[in-house]
Amino acid sequence: MSANNGQQEDLREQPVGGLVKQLSEQTSTLVRQEIKLAQAELTERGKAAGAGARLLGGGGLIGLLAAGAFTAFLILLLSEAMDAWVAALIVAIVYGAAAAVLALSGRDRIREGMPPAPEQTVESVKEDVRWAKTRATSARR
Repeated sequence: MSANNGQQEDLREQPVGGLVKQLSEQTSTLVRQEIKLAQAELTERGKAAGAGARLLGGGGLIGLLAAGAFTAFLILLLSEAMDAWVAALIVAIVYGAAAAVLALSGRDRIREGMPPAPEQTVESVKEDVRWAKTRATSARR
């Protein structure tokens, strides 16, 4: 006789009230464990996002300084062939177009990452629901 078959016989011998109590206790424990898993998963994601945000901020600051120096270079270079204000306008228009393309790309990437749901926990809860349904069906037999 298999262990699973023996377990089903043990469940059939228990009163319905005891089975319901056991199912309730197991469900409560399961819910608490799922909440802990979700918290751990979200904490891990938050830490990774925080580290990435700090690096992004530092890179942005250094990039801003480099862009300022490069802008001055471009304006001085173009001012050799035209008035300085025309050279500055051309550089500003090119930068504006590049900024728009980058902003739209960034927005799309952020949308791909949303919502930041705890996927592992969601799958685990689905499995738990299937398990509970199976147990409830077995207890009714």
